[in-house]
Amino acid sequence: MSVQSVRDFFLAQQLDLPILELDVSTATVALAAQAHGVEPGRIAKTLAFRLAEGQVILVVSSGDARMDNRKFKETFGKSKMLPVDEVAVLTGHPVGGVCPFGLAQPLPVYLDKSLQKYDEVLPAAGSTRSAVRISLAQLAAVTQGQWVDVC
Repeated sequence: MSVQSVRDFFLAQQLDLPILELDVSTATVALAAQAHGVEPGRIAKTLAFRLAEGQVILVVSSGDARMDNRKFKETFGKSKMLPVDEVAVLTGHPVGGVCPFGLAQPLPVYLDKSLQKYDEVLPAAGSTRSAVRISLAQLAAVTQGQWVDVC
């Protein structure tokens, strides 16, 4: 279902981006990097947060980057990562397959500048065994992502 929502999103956006579906898990950065034969930094991980006022946001960062609590708080204020049980409900994707495409509801997407050292990245595509190769320019355009520095 979740991969299908990503396919439908790409179709609606008139994007010809093949979804890479594998027989092995890509649920973690390490597993995804190994499965796709790329360095961990090229895996674009998508994390969901609830801000103090209740708004849910997605932050996409390089797979080898870590959130910097000070920078995150300066940019977004107080927040908490979404509990696992809420992630699938609010994004439409399971943990390990969360991506900024084909969401269950519109959510603001923020792209961390840690991604900017790569011309192409691989975010998940709605399941723990899928991904898509996408250029940074295309990622920013299709997600309407805003660039931030939180890692």
